[in-house]
Amino acid sequence: MTDRELMDMAAEAAKRAYVPYSRFPVGAALECSDGTVFTGCNVENAALGSTICAERTAACKAVSEGHMDFARIAIWGESKDYCMPCGACRQFLSEFSRDMEVLCAKAGGRYVSYKLSELMPHMFNY
Repeated sequence: MTDRELMDMAAEAAKRAYVPYSRFPVGAALECSDGTVFTGCNVENAALGSTICAERTAACKAVSEGHMDFARIAIWGESKDYCMPCGACRQFLSEFSRDMEVLCAKAGGRYVSYKLSELMPHMFNY
């Protein structure tokens, strides 16, 4: 699967976001090492701490289906800056793959690519 195809899946997932408070839909497409892809969108809640990001939605779907070997994730958001994963998502993803590729898009479809370890060099672990 190409980067663009993965990003297109993330953009499609963003269309399903539940964002009555921020009005900022985000979509994610998480590719596992075996090529399986899980998508997710952000789901907000009036108790804002209960909100879940698109990246964690996709990761939870993958883990619940027995997939824990993450290769890369595409994150889509219609913003002027690249849509980067928040700190909680970076830490969450690091539990499964410290060196996964992270593709971050912005309005117009341009994207950048990082290794997760570049975005969070000092990850918490046991």
